[in-house]
Parts: sequence; structure tokens; C-alpha cells
Amino acid sequence: MSVTGIRKALAAVFVGLALTLSAAPAAHGAQAAPAAQADKLKLTVAGDGAQGVTIQATYADGRRLEQVVRLVLTATGPDGQRVGPVQLEPQPEGQGFYSSGPVLSTGTWKVSVNSPAPLAGKATATVQAKTAQSPPAPAPVAVTTPTDDVGSAAWWPLAAAGLVLVAVAMGVAMLFGRRRTT
Repeated sequence: MSVTGIRKALAAVFVGLALTLSAAPAAHGAQAAPAAQADKLKLTVAGDGAQGVTIQATYADGRRLEQVVRLVLTATGPDGQRVGPVQLEPQPEGQGFYSSGPVLSTGTWKVSVNSPAPLAGKATATVQAKTAQSPPAPAPVAVTTPTDDVGSAAWWPLAAAGLVLVAVAMGVAMLFGRRRTT
């Protein structure tokens, strides 16, 4: 390859590099819309089957939440009762899962959950709070005791016979062991 050919090849590489580097900011700007959407949360609010509320928090685009966010619950219930604001804590059941615990009394409640910036989100749901049900008591188990101890006493004669056999075998071994040494 001639010097001119090498120069043309190097010039082509540098032009390609310059085009790649100048296109990178434009491509980065094209991703600004998804990044803005990542600043919002989707909150799914539901009752927990008793007197609490559960919340599943995800990014607006459906991705799982990878960080702890601050969620605040307020609720209006029967007869104008109010609960909140209550700050919710993340639960170990899963990423983005929050629970209020038993904060509602029995009845129908309008529940609102808010998340302030930088990950803003808001959701409202109607929740039916019920008295917590306790599991049924286990059925009593009948305990029987053996009335005849014959089965437990049957091993004694076998154990005694085994001991006698061991003693006889040791005596015979000792008797023959002495005769060989004399």
C-alpha cells in the first residue's frame, strides 16, 4: 500500500470517528422522552382483604421499581372518617410492594396514594375494609395411652439372653487364650 493509500485510509477512519461522535449526542437526545417517563410512577392500590391497603409501585412504562420511594396514603371512609397522611414502608413481599397495615375500620373507603417528586405518582381506589378473620381453631386431637405394657416388657428376656451369650463367648475366648500361652 502506498503512502497516499494509507493517508486516505486514516482520513476515512477519522471522518468515521467524527461522524460517530457527533451522532452520539443526537441519539442521547432521542432517549430523553423515555427518561422523562421514568420520572413517573404507576401505583396500583387495592385492599388487603382486611383493614389495610396494599400498593404496587412500578415505573410508568411497566418496569419494576428498583429503589425505595416515599408513598403517602390518605383515606376517607364511612361517615366522613379520615385516615392519614400515613407514610408507607416497603414490604419484603417484592420490589415496589408497600402495605399500610390495619389502618381502616370496617366499611367502604376512598383511598389516595401519592408519591412526591422526583418519582411522582398518584392513584385513587375504592377499598372495602372488613374485620380481619382469624383462622378456625384446630380440631382437638385425642391422646390415647397404652393399657397393656406387655409389648414394652417383651425385650427384657431377649436382652438377658444376648448378655448371657456375650458372657459365654468371652469366657470361652479367655479359656482358649490361656491354654495357648502355657
